Amino acid sequence: MGNDKKPDEFEIIARYFAPLAAAEPGALGLGDDAALLQPPPGRQLVVTTDSLIAGVHFPTDEDASDIAARLIGVNLSDLAAMGAEPWAYTLSLALPEDGEWNAGFLEAFAVALGQQQEIHDFHLVGGDTVATKGPLTLTLTAIGTVSDGQALRRSDAAAGDHVYVSGSIGDAALGLKVLTGELTGLPKEHADHLLARYHRPQPRVGLGGRLFGIASAVIDISDGLVADLGHIARASGVEASITLDRVPFSAAALAAIALNPALVEAAITGGDDYELLFTSPASQADRIEDLSKNIDLALTRIGSIGRNGGKGEPVRVINEAGGEILIKNGGYHHF
Repeated sequence: MGNDKKPDEFEIIARYFAPLAAAEPGALGLGDDAALLQPPPGRQLVVTTDSLIAGVHFPTDEDASDIAARLIGVNLSDLAAMGAEPWAYTLSLALPEDGEWNAGFLEAFAVALGQQQEIHDFHLVGGDTVATKGPLTLTLTAIGTVSDGQALRRSDAAAGDHVYVSGSIGDAALGLKVLTGELTGLPKEHADHLLARYHRPQPRVGLGGRLFGIASAVIDISDGLVADLGHIARASGVEASITLDRVPFSAAALAAIALNPALVEAAITGGDDYELLFTSPASQADRIEDLSKNIDLALTRIGSIGRNGGKGEPVRVINEAGGEILIKNGGYHHF
């Protein structure tokens, strides 16, 4: 990353981050102690926070622009799961005292943040910059808005609902295996696709805002398909099943699974998909099909919701014949 002089806190704010706040009047140019935000009439605030730590959530040598895209993506995915429109965010950077960051790193990071702001139409309104003896740590708090009473929740799934997922599953988890050298032998175009899905999550903001009145429960897939459906099931007091043959895999993921069939478990439990997983009454099937066409995004029915019988795990993975498939790893655990 070079050896140019590291700027101090106020230089960092003025040079790299104040420009990102210029379009939001409530940010006050990052010159005050806090921002002043007033949600539009009839809208509720939706607030989420995620932290990313070098060596834990991304490789220590990750490109600065990819770090920025991941930081934005994982937070906006949470807003999407609540049906919210992005509005503003705060950012805290804990920069290693002896780590390899400098003006070049911050420049690339800030430019990438600006690009993501343009894509999603939201802006920086504040934050903090500190030094740390530990690894690079980034914390972003994303603020969105949703019409009063229309926030999506994960706690209203009901017996008889269908289970749907957006996009494709497993690409990011398999991309991480490509990155670490655990998955080799793929054609370059497939390897590149999996890596891109790992490095740059694509939050389904355009979908989340359209699911009110269609979905009964929604969650974004960060911990893995099986684990996150388990979160819905527990919050709603129901049981769920996934038919493995219906889970949508990309051509790249299918190529990886063809090389090693055991990778199918990693694909459905590995996490970092940042697709939306939702349940919906059977009566909404036609609306979901129309929505899929309108936003040009696959919405695939992969399972169903049943009553909670109080037996074992809340999620079963089955084959087309209804036989249960044993899953050893339920998903990502934060602790």
